[in-house]
Parts: sequence; C-alpha cells; structure tokens
Amino acid sequence: MTASDRGPHAQGAPEATESSILSLDDGDLHVCQDGPRGAPALLLVHGSASSTRSWDRLVPLLTGSHRVIRIDLLGHGRSAEPADRGYAVPDQARRAGAALDRLGVEHAVVVGHSSGGVIATALAEQRPDLVTALALINTGPSLDAFIAPQSPAIEPSQWPPTDEQLRRFAGTGFSREGYEIPPELLDDVRHMTHHAFTTTMRATRHYLEQRTLPARLAALGKPLLVVFGEDDRRWRSSSAADYRAVPGAEVELLPGLGHSPLLEDPPRTATALLAFTTTHTARVD
Repeated sequence: MTASDRGPHAQGAPEATESSILSLDDGDLHVCQDGPRGAPALLLVHGSASSTRSWDRLVPLLTGSHRVIRIDLLGHGRSAEPADRGYAVPDQARRAGAALDRLGVEHAVVVGHSSGGVIATALAEQRPDLVTALALINTGPSLDAFIAPQSPAIEPSQWPPTDEQLRRFAGTGFSREGYEIPPELLDDVRHMTHHAFTTTMRATRHYLEQRTLPARLAALGKPLLVVFGEDDRRWRSSSAADYRAVPGAEVELLPGLGHSPLLEDPPRTATALLAFTTTHTARVD
C-alpha cells in the first residue's frame, strides 16, 4: 500500500472510508474499504466503463455486517492503465486476487455487477480457496443474452465523447429512458482512454465466447446468487434462468428495475445480497 487517505464517514458505516493505492506489478490499483476490518470480507467488482463510485449508494447498507472492499479495475476510475495495455478477464481477476492478498484477506464473498460478474467468476476459477461464494448482479450468462445497442459506436476520433454520446451510452444501463444518470458515472467513462473502453468490452466478449458463465460456475460448485433487474435493456432478464443450471443457485428478479439495481434501488439490492452473504461469509477471528 503506497498511499492512503481517509474519506468522509459514510452514514451508518462503523468506520470511515479508507481510500488506498496498491502498487501491483503491472499498475497501481485504487481500493476503497468500509466497515469493521474484523468483519467478513465482501469484494465488490464494478462493470465496464465504471468504477468504485457505482457502489456508493449501496455500501452504507452493507457495512453493518461486512468489511466492504471495492476496487477500480485497471484502466478504470483512479487506477492506472495496465503496463502492457492488456485487459483480458483472467488478468483483471488475478489483480483483484492480488489486492485481497495485499489486504490480508483470506476468504471473501465476491459480488460483481454486469461484466464485473465475469471478473468475479474468473477470480473464483483461479482462487477457489479465496472466494467462498459469488453474487452476480445483471451479469449476462452468455452472448445469446446480449441486447445489441441501437446507438452507433464511439470512434477514436470522437474521444472523449460528448455529453450527448455519454448519456446515450449510459442510458441503457437503467430501466427507462430519461433516467437522471449520476454525473460521476458519466465522468468515469469520459476519463477512460478509448483503448481501455473498447478493449475491456472485447475481453468480456472473448471470455463468454470460450464458455458460458453457468457452465463455468457449475464446475466450481460455489454458492451462487444471481440478481437481475427485470427491465434490463442490455442483457435479457429472462436469461437469468440459465443460471439455474448451477446446482443450488439462487435467482432473484427485481421488478421495475433495469441493468443497475444497485443505483436505482439500493435498499432492495442490499436486501437480496445480505440474505445471501450472511449465510456464506467467513468471520475473521
């Protein structure tokens, strides 16, 4: 850990947010921690073109019983771009595992939103000793579930994107058109490089092309919760049923919510997560 600063105290959190930079072999990684350090660890992994800030509204609802750890994947938020400019899913997962090692975490429930659920799955494949259980929020199980965007791709010559382009891109992340998108989420996209923006998405596609998530998760045998906003406009919510191929998987649909229930309705999202995590966490002695 090469740098650390204390952020504002989150309402309801037992301790102040701790923001740190971990120097990994291939880039500096930004980490946030909330909640009592002796509580069971909960790692939150954001989706593509996002950051730790996407979890801000949810975190205070989780810290009563968890040590909540958030990371900015390399190329996102306050983290550096990887030294090799590579964004392969296994590499991002390896970095997440290295961060937990540096923080002294031996066991964690891992929660991933959207493509963050793909990273979470890869981490469980690499480190089954570290990951005790998985919760995926609006993570498409396969490319068959993907809803192709109607807006044109943002070309390198158009980068950084305009506010209109940003809202068009981010708009499908919510249940309805006209949803007031938090400005910090638009900034997360604006501050990425075009290379990171496009290569991250291609990496997710490549990982899903190799093998579907239900097939990977069934082989792992880890406890699994799948939460899906029923009005998702990026991944067909009906595809959540594909995860029932994983023995013991819990699947919960949230009516009236879209691709980002953690932003649209944090209390409902937290209720689903806490009912699952309290059963599958390991307490630190």
